[in-house]
Amino acid sequence: MAAASAENAADSHEVIRVRGARENNLNGVDVDIPKRRLTVFTGVSGSGKSSLVFGTIAAESRRLINETYPTFVQQFMAQIGRPDVDALENISPAIIVDQERMGANARSTVGTATDVHAMLRVLFSRIGQPFVGSPQAFSFNVPSVSGAGEIMIAVGGEEGRAERRSFQVTGGMCPDCEGLGEVSDIDIDELVDRSKSLNDGAIRVPGYSADGWMVRGYSESGLLDPDKPIADYSDTELEDFLYKEPTKVKIQSINMTFEGLVPRVTKSMLQKDRESLQPHVRAFVERAVKFMPCPACGGTRLNDGARSARIAGVNIADAAAMQITDLADWLRSIDDPSVEPLLAGLRATVQSFIDIGLGYLSLDRSSGTLSGGEAQRTKMIRHLGSSLTDVTYVFDEPTAGLHPHDIQRMNDLLRGLRDKGNTVLVVEHKPEVIEVADHVIDLGPGAGRNGGRIQFTGSVAELRVSGTLTGRHLDHRAQLKPAVRTASGILEIRGATANNLKSVDVDIPLGTLTVVTGVAGSGKSSLIHGSLAGRDGVVVVDQSPIRGNRRSSPATYTGLLDPIRSAFAKANGVKPALFSANSQGACPACKGLGVIVTKLGITASVETECDVCEGSGFSPDVLQYTLDGRTIAEVLALSATEAAEALPPRVAGGVLSRLIDVGLGYITLGQALSTLSGGERQRLKLAISMATSGSVYILDEPTTGLHLADVDNLLALLDRLVDAGNSVIVIEHHQAVMAHADHIIDIGPGAGRDGGRVVFEGTPADLVAAGGTLTAEHLGRYVGTRAGSER
Repeated sequence: MAAASAENAADSHEVIRVRGARENNLNGVDVDIPKRRLTVFTGVSGSGKSSLVFGTIAAESRRLINETYPTFVQQFMAQIGRPDVDALENISPAIIVDQERMGANARSTVGTATDVHAMLRVLFSRIGQPFVGSPQAFSFNVPSVSGAGEIMIAVGGEEGRAERRSFQVTGGMCPDCEGLGEVSDIDIDELVDRSKSLNDGAIRVPGYSADGWMVRGYSESGLLDPDKPIADYSDTELEDFLYKEPTKVKIQSINMTFEGLVPRVTKSMLQKDRESLQPHVRAFVERAVKFMPCPACGGTRLNDGARSARIAGVNIADAAAMQITDLADWLRSIDDPSVEPLLAGLRATVQSFIDIGLGYLSLDRSSGTLSGGEAQRTKMIRHLGSSLTDVTYVFDEPTAGLHPHDIQRMNDLLRGLRDKGNTVLVVEHKPEVIEVADHVIDLGPGAGRNGGRIQFTGSVAELRVSGTLTGRHLDHRAQLKPAVRTASGILEIRGATANNLKSVDVDIPLGTLTVVTGVAGSGKSSLIHGSLAGRDGVVVVDQSPIRGNRRSSPATYTGLLDPIRSAFAKANGVKPALFSANSQGACPACKGLGVIVTKLGITASVETECDVCEGSGFSPDVLQYTLDGRTIAEVLALSATEAAEALPPRVAGGVLSRLIDVGLGYITLGQALSTLSGGERQRLKLAISMATSGSVYILDEPTTGLHLADVDNLLALLDRLVDAGNSVIVIEHHQAVMAHADHIIDIGPGAGRDGGRVVFEGTPADLVAAGGTLTAEHLGRYVGTRAGSER
């Protein structure tokens, strides 16, 4: 008995034990997850996969790690609350590799984000000729400073010697653009209306309302006449208003800093990554500012000294600008024993980019311009060569943005991490990834309140015969259309040269469902977004994240809350503002947040549900008013489907019907946007865009985050859009969407320099019959044609 007990105890440590998990919609989940295995979590979007993997297991791992630091360190760290779970045992340190876009820092590039640029800087400081200094001398983030130092340099190869060389301590930053690689020309007339005074709203910059503190810093500074039109300013007044250096002023006994409008806008908007700006701010920046490569450094971000050192005729800017496949070839051509260990590490890391399907990128590519899938794979680079073992890697749809041709390489990488003794947890919908799992955990049966329960655990073979929604759809295949729609006209693209496009001419048929395909980096987005976005009548639903604060919800994001508040106000004879938790209706105890935040240190805090409003965010007085027997809190707790049945159609019927159409009928109106998965956020944006008056819809990988069963619903939605007289253009890798298209435009044949051409135009059936492209090969295999099977 003792031996058996010991064996059971040992076995218990080979699984992550989750008991009573209730995070978000999880319904008291109990599950054992095998350690040192590749486990894939499946289920419809919103079923609770992310709540279990990210919100419970990964969150608790990170919380426990943070608690190992000394208290004085913890107070400087973001605090992670304990997940709502009864017990969580045998977890190991978790490394999360998600699809969040990489930083909003305009100085961050693919090279700096992966440390490859740091290794290149060391390489050039060691063997670059002429010698210009330490690795700092090649950094565009380090300005030139005074000082000097010495460094020992190996010269002459294996039989050579070490020399002590002195150098000036200096950075590589271009002084003209301050390492940003571009300069800007600001249109002052877009910043200010010269015919108006400050008090009349002369400043046209977003966030600078006439009665706000930003403008009061100018109007009440004592340096400017707030009632004088800008056009009547003296030269001194105009110079102060636009360009004055930071100066202390006092406004209503408060010390403030007066700074010219141009440098202030430059710091707050222009020096940030433009992709990270809110849409209305980005639109203003694009309107007001003309960006161009810095003439001093040619856009390389580096000063003359950094660009002067060369290895085999190549300087560090040239190396960073190379397509990574070319950079790998160049690194292999360098033969210098004195830096061989460094070269080996560089070659291995660069090869990882190629192995992971990112060989078409360059190191100088701004990290903020990467898609969610590209960002996730770039983050993976840091871990592929890691010596860590027995850790838990957590991935969120690692195949997002990948052509079927590239998925096998991703599977190899996931298995490689597992084979090093790690636990690999993957949230994924693609059958190709589910197939390689050691263990599958399926959640459901539905989404939202209808999900949050374990439907199946076991092997892939057992999943197939389980009868669950995922099991039934695992081998489901869409069929090629027997007939396609006839075009009602064409949308011309002529001479497209954005990024890697080779002067592309193509006609996109109107009145049809057109799918644009090709491997990642082939030029699909460059062709469609670069050529069509901004044209009249074109509505774009892209992958940019939804922005909002902790008070944002589907009701606020869609504008649904306004008619609901108006209906409550009309029914009760009071003002609409009373039914806003952000305004007059806010609970006085929690200020409308629904939780009480207790500060424990500089950044440490604890959140507890507000006892006064019981988490609703509304004051008790507001909850006395009802609409058809429900309080405002009860209405916001309804799902979209429930609200469509409970609320009068005149209130919000249009918005609710669109939410249901895109498969979001289960989300509640008042839940925080931060609780929505990536697929849910994408479809929420689509629901809003469907209300826009437009005849051409561009969708960028709308199957992201969608379960196999939900893809059929998406196809039905796309059909309804086209049948209503619209044209739909979809950038997509999912074979079911390709098979359902009326027209396919295949870009390739490869990625980066090897792409940028139209390699096929026509129907899906013609693509499969013609063969000759990677898309044709995989689509043929997917639909089970002889042509696909033979390849």
